[in-house]
Amino acid sequence: MYHFGTRSKGHLQTAHPTLQRLFDEVIKHRDCSVLCGHRNKKDQNKAFKEGNSEVKWPDGKHNTLPSRAVDVVPYPLDWEDIAGFEAFGHFVLGVAAALEISVRWPIIVYGGKDYPHFELVEE
Repeated sequence: MYHFGTRSKGHLQTAHPTLQRLFDEVIKHRDCSVLCGHRNKKDQNKAFKEGNSEVKWPDGKHNTLPSRAVDVVPYPLDWEDIAGFEAFGHFVLGVAAALEISVRWPIIVYGGKDYPHFELVEE
């Protein structure tokens, strides 16, 4: 069984408990790393400036505390392995469905290239 490293655990702890529950289940079956949970103002605006986010502070789902979004990647990370990201994303959606968690993977809804991003669906 896989487990999160210290850095991934720290990022995941800043996320909504429902996202924590989802990825605590995902890690039991697929090795992955949590790159980001909550983003403060400085980090969010930096992500926007660098093209890694489409919104400025405070409009991102990463900007609440706990965050309503996480960035999670399959491990080992290979940014060029799009098929790997797609397989991982669909796996996460399957686990979410099994746990009855409403989560959105924007790749399916909006397209684009933000493969690591998963967010809770607003209730």
